[in-house]
Amino acid sequence: MSTVKRNYDSSRRQESARENRRRVLEAARSRLLRDGYAATTVAQIAADADVAPQTVTKHFGNKPGIVKALFDVALVGDDEGGALEARDNIVAIRDEPDAHRKLAMFAEALAAMLPRTAPIQLLLREAGSDGELAQVWRTIKAGRLAGMTNLANNLAVGGHLRTGVTADDARDVLWTYSSPELFDLLVLERGWSTSRYAEFLTTATSALLLAQ
Repeated sequence: MSTVKRNYDSSRRQESARENRRRVLEAARSRLLRDGYAATTVAQIAADADVAPQTVTKHFGNKPGIVKALFDVALVGDDEGGALEARDNIVAIRDEPDAHRKLAMFAEALAAMLPRTAPIQLLLREAGSDGELAQVWRTIKAGRLAGMTNLANNLAVGGHLRTGVTADDARDVLWTYSSPELFDLLVLERGWSTSRYAEFLTTATSALLLAQ
């Protein structure tokens, strides 16, 4: 077999594996959000994705692993991998010199991301606090807190925080306003548009945190 043939076969296998992974994630999101965590099985997800259960476990390990992968893909909006903080939109927020515009960009990014991530976070919160699933939920919350800490420190180092507001205060305000619970209340329950939600976040965080 030639090198070209081996490379072709390897590429086909990789593409097939990626397509299987995509189908599993689509099937898992649909099934989990419709039926809930406890009622969903790996076998059901595999059947919905038209793959063997062993294919699901090969890619994700178990059901908590599927949920974590669902969140990771939803967080960035694709399955390309790479650190969130290296994404172009996050770098642009970090490097924006105008604090009001920085928070507006942050709010716009949240409004685009939360329709994908909030349902998964709310599912995790309600699914229980035992075992490996609880660790997935703790890891996701820790990641969000780290992101809000970075943004708060960025505002503080830039001299943008109003008098009396510390970086820790800013972190906690940003943590609260970036929560899936607030998105659930205003957008999913009260029917706000994501653009109205972004405007609200911009106004509220700017008023609370920034020197006017």
